[in-house]
Amino acid sequence: MRALFDTDRLAPDERWDAWYELTRGVVMPTVLSCDREDEFRASAHAVALGPAHVTAMTYTSQRSVRTPAMIRRSDPELYVVALMRRGRHDMAQAGREARLRVHDMAVQSSSRPFDTRVTAHRGLAATVAAHVPRALLPVPEHTVERLLAQRLPGHEGIGALLARFLVGLATDPRPCRPSDAERLGTVLVDLVGAWLAHHAEAEAAVAPESRQRVLFLRVQAFIRRHLGDPELSAGTIAAAHHISVRYLHRLFQQHQLTVHGWMRRQRLEGCRRDLADPVLGAAPVNEIARRWGFTDASVFSRAFRAAYGVSPTGYRRSAGSVREPQISVPPSGSSRSSSVT
Repeated sequence: MRALFDTDRLAPDERWDAWYELTRGVVMPTVLSCDREDEFRASAHAVALGPAHVTAMTYTSQRSVRTPAMIRRSDPELYVVALMRRGRHDMAQAGREARLRVHDMAVQSSSRPFDTRVTAHRGLAATVAAHVPRALLPVPEHTVERLLAQRLPGHEGIGALLARFLVGLATDPRPCRPSDAERLGTVLVDLVGAWLAHHAEAEAAVAPESRQRVLFLRVQAFIRRHLGDPELSAGTIAAAHHISVRYLHRLFQQHQLTVHGWMRRQRLEGCRRDLADPVLGAAPVNEIARRWGFTDASVFSRAFRAAYGVSPTGYRRSAGSVREPQISVPPSGSSRSSSVT
């Protein structure tokens, strides 16, 4: 995410006007207001994903109104998918009203007037929003209209998948290459389209290739959640998603991957992270391996060495996460000998 704005870099009397201008350019023109401009605080980060973009914002309580006159003057024809991460979001559009709390999601249209109020909790509210051109989505406009300003869950099903994707973009500090941004933009459009179609019960409107990409993401998310289960297999994964094992293998082959190979790589990456974590420096290597689904210590050791060119113990030592034994010295005059703790 590229940092766009931070009130801490500005004088207090400049912050509100600067924020007002930023939101008009990055999001869309609205009428903004807040209770205390002299106490206003905010930050904004954004990442461009082809024609779509994602913004992560924090701010004190404020109100945003988009009027018919503003729409006539300038309409980017966007759908905005908002995820509430902290605070409360009250919105009204298309004759409906919704109140969003943490983990709730909603969709708004830039082509319809709206009135939103965000109430901060413990200082700042926090949101992540995806801005997707309406023309890119396979779901008909009249179908999406029925979903405007409705509270939709972001903690279950495809909503949770979309929410995790948005939060991942908002919290990943690594730069995004242009080619990766285009691919992530395609994934974002697919996820938003499938999410909207799901809630509108219009899955048939989503192109087969989009449904396949979303299914692949669902399968990957399922595998990550169950990596610690040594019984996890292609059969159990396929059954959980109501598809055949053959179709599951075909999904991975389309990405030049195998189910077993990708699953093992995720397990090894989990072990590698834990071995480098100083907090887990005292945990036995075999215990870490079992935590990630490896039941045979020798199989794990060989797989780790093949992947990273070093043994698990050697990697932990080079990462500096081993907790060295400490010598406990008894008080002067004590008859007890020194012991290793």
